Amino acid sequence: MTSRGIRALAAGLVVLFGATACSFGDPPPDETGEPPELASPSESGEKPDASVMSEVIADKLEVPWGMTFLPDKSALITERDSGRILSIKPPEKKDGKHAVDEVQTLDQIDASGQGGLLGIAASPDYKKDETVFVYYSTAKDNRIAKLKPGGEPDPIVTGIPRGDKYNGGQLAFGPDGYLYASTGDADKPKSAQDKDSLAGKILRMNAKGKAPKDNPFGSSLVYAYGFHNSEGLTWNSGEQLFATDMGDNKADEINKIKAGDNYGWPKAEGKTSDDSYVSPVATWKPAEATCSGASFADKVLLTACLRGQRLWTVEFTEKGTVVGKPTESLSGELGRLRAVAPAPDGSLWISTSNRDDEGEPRDGDDKIVRIIAGGSAEGMT
Repeated sequence: MTSRGIRALAAGLVVLFGATACSFGDPPPDETGEPPELASPSESGEKPDASVMSEVIADKLEVPWGMTFLPDKSALITERDSGRILSIKPPEKKDGKHAVDEVQTLDQIDASGQGGLLGIAASPDYKKDETVFVYYSTAKDNRIAKLKPGGEPDPIVTGIPRGDKYNGGQLAFGPDGYLYASTGDADKPKSAQDKDSLAGKILRMNAKGKAPKDNPFGSSLVYAYGFHNSEGLTWNSGEQLFATDMGDNKADEINKIKAGDNYGWPKAEGKTSDDSYVSPVATWKPAEATCSGASFADKVLLTACLRGQRLWTVEFTEKGTVVGKPTESLSGELGRLRAVAPAPDGSLWISTSNRDDEGEPRDGDDKIVRIIAGGSAEGMT
């Protein structure tokens, strides 16, 4: 999906649900040291198709958390509380309904607090190895395991600190072919600054759970540190890594991640003048955000928010600076939003998280919703 397609989708959602635009603050300065004068999507002169269509393709789920697409265009979805992995397949019949099937249930998980079955990522070589990677909580720790759908998990990383809350849990393969994981501070903030701890970090590893030779801290899995509770990892077309991070009560963040950098928590929350820490490229109040999953589509980052109950779309330049004003949509319409991902057919998939401890379930929750901007994809029913 192109930037224009995403802008069209955002515009359509604004029209359909009556959303408003909010600013993350002034764009970062360019090479001259001056803030760039960049047009917002609505000021760019383009006239996107504002029509959108949506459908619920799966409902009555138990806190869907992770989402990954397979080569056959089906998706695997994790349920945090039940420990189930579900398969959602494209329609094969004229009724246009997606087939939703249970692949397996992981008995190893402990879903107390905010723990459970969290992130999932398909191997880049899935056609050959038929392997996925999952992040889940046990009674003692968080861990990462590989498995063939339907088979037993084979842990490759154990001992990630586990708490009643702030367990992180996102998994994603980067353009370099390595597996990345986001971990929370497990409600022990000081651990985020301890490079010997796996808490409050972004980790980078190979398929065996070992650190690549070019990791910044020798044989450590730690790639970047100083995070409170990151649950979103995504790369732009320039292969730059971005991550969401939930703040405490001051600011939630989008960070541009570089190897070895310190992102401040708990010493810094939001933008900081302390050169010891890297400031986020975008911040907002937790009541408007508390964003979890994130995905790039061309130059546009999409992030799904829990407490904020909305979807933010943020356009970036190729150098990773914010263009214009971010746009919010779906505000309050679906409740708490957890995952967001552009699907292979050009639509956008979003999951709700209203059956978690802080949500208020609505009829049919939790759901996977498929959304399309008019004319941007085929096969919408």
